[in-house]
Amino acid sequence: MWKWEADGQPKAVIAILHSAYEHHRWYAWLIEKLRSAGFHVVMGDLPGHGEQSQYARYHDEDFADYYKFTKQLLSVALEYNLPLFVIGNGLGATIAMQVLQKKKFECAGVILTSPWLSLKLSPGKLSNALTSFSALTSNVKLRHELSIQHFSRNSDLYTDIEEHMPLNNVVTVKWYRELQHLMRTRKDQELHFPDIPLLLMTGGHDQITDIGVTKQWLLKQKLSEFHYKEWPDCLHSLYFELEREEVYYYTEDFINNVLRSLGYIVE
Repeated sequence: MWKWEADGQPKAVIAILHSAYEHHRWYAWLIEKLRSAGFHVVMGDLPGHGEQSQYARYHDEDFADYYKFTKQLLSVALEYNLPLFVIGNGLGATIAMQVLQKKKFECAGVILTSPWLSLKLSPGKLSNALTSFSALTSNVKLRHELSIQHFSRNSDLYTDIEEHMPLNNVVTVKWYRELQHLMRTRKDQELHFPDIPLLLMTGGHDQITDIGVTKQWLLKQKLSEFHYKEWPDCLHSLYFELEREEVYYYTEDFINNVLRSLGYIVE
């Protein structure tokens, strides 16, 4: 994992978790915005992603490795002894939900964008049937028909992203079975998200996830402070979108308001 330190006196540290099939380099714009605004940033690639994905033809990682990586990421961020905020996008948001619910971290606030709780677009036409079969199907490969056009309408990003790290969106049935288990677990009404200030944002035209399910999940939580923002024209990945400047400032305002509530002086 990597660290980008703020210019001057830092206000907080931000840990970022990317989504499935992504690369930390895709978040260079967001990292620089945060660093320039006075935040340290810590980020890495999920196991099997980033540089590792160059040598793998498909995703077959254990989700336990995702959770282990996330715990390590948050532990590294906490070494700064600053208020910690977590930003999770897509699958990264769902993994953050799982880890924060299972293990207590001193977290000042959480920003979740487009969490994977219910997919509109699933891997493979036979994926639901295959995942109910025996272990013999575990190594069957499925293509998750996602393209960068499902993430964002910002065509200026397409070439840059695809040149840095094209999407590797082939998964095994085992991987998809673990994803389904994670999504079912996170929707369990008996499991409540920790009482941490939460900003949850979705895109009104998200073609990957069902934002209705996301809203239902939020309203069932027992939170003292939460904010929901639906960006009406946006697709799935809000920090890549045409409106990303507005999305960023909405995020920064949330972080600064939480810091003020904790007694910090925010200029």
